[in-house]
Amino acid sequence: MSEARQALLSVRDLQVHFAIQGDKAWPWTPKHTLKAVNGISFDLYPGETLGIVGESGCGKSTLARALLHLNPATSGSLRWKGQEMSSASDAAWMAVRKDIQMVFQDPLASLNPRMTVAQIIGEPLRTHHPELSAADVMRKVRAIMQRVGLSAHQINRYPHEFSGGQCQRIGIARALILEPRLIVCDEPVSALDVSIQAQIVNLLQELQQELGLALIFIAHDLAVVRHISHRVMVMYLGRAMELAHKTALYTDPRHPYTQALLSAIPIPDPDLERNKVVQLLQGELPSPLNPPSGCVFRTRCPKAQAVCAQQVPVLRASGGGSLSACGLA
Repeated sequence: MSEARQALLSVRDLQVHFAIQGDKAWPWTPKHTLKAVNGISFDLYPGETLGIVGESGCGKSTLARALLHLNPATSGSLRWKGQEMSSASDAAWMAVRKDIQMVFQDPLASLNPRMTVAQIIGEPLRTHHPELSAADVMRKVRAIMQRVGLSAHQINRYPHEFSGGQCQRIGIARALILEPRLIVCDEPVSALDVSIQAQIVNLLQELQQELGLALIFIAHDLAVVRHISHRVMVMYLGRAMELAHKTALYTDPRHPYTQALLSAIPIPDPDLERNKVVQLLQGELPSPLNPPSGCVFRTRCPKAQAVCAQQVPVLRASGGGSLSACGLA
């Protein structure tokens, strides 16, 4: 994406920390701080898809929720179309949320079981556009249902009457009804069968091209992320390890963590799959309550040196257009 274009979303050193104190702790027991997101920076441009990948517990979903102020940020800057939102009021966020919507991981759990499809999809309109008549709301609901591949005769059904893929289409319709500029997709296909995953990903791509949407697409499946994304950010223990265009990241990864993740992707060719070298990560993922000093990945990194325990690496150019948080890259 051209740097001359104005970013829709600009994030600088975003941090989301939680104070942790056990239920059985004494009043004088010191609190611990869980650094779920610890210094994330990126820009997102109109029509672009940023893929975010990483192991479970690395902070992907917390970051997604912080972008919508569902988890308030501890510090850092978050700008939407140039407007600083990190310290904005609830009223300001309400206005911005018309432009930023979210699709959640569990299709069925994200829908109210006591509401019909018409009520679920139309709810954002009743919240943000109370001036619309009931007929206008129903007209918009029917139109968006058709656009995401749902039939109009299903409009009075309840979520339990739909399959997982259909429920996710309902979630996408609910996100699109306000005509947003950005949709944050928090692992939207992880609970679906492979064939249904492809349908949902293709639908999102079609909608993006048709409506000019920007997407943040969070997933574990690196093959899916490569298919849908323009750029990819790799997270580990609350920090960004690498940020690059998908071609550069998948063909020439610079960070050892990215290299290990990509080496685990299955190859369809049996001969290549049999002979490939898999870079297995040693040890367990450290606790975010007590992360390693310096580079948080150093305890599992095959290339770690003494300097890695002393300095916290930041994203910097490492060749090929990639940004890598590794001093050895």
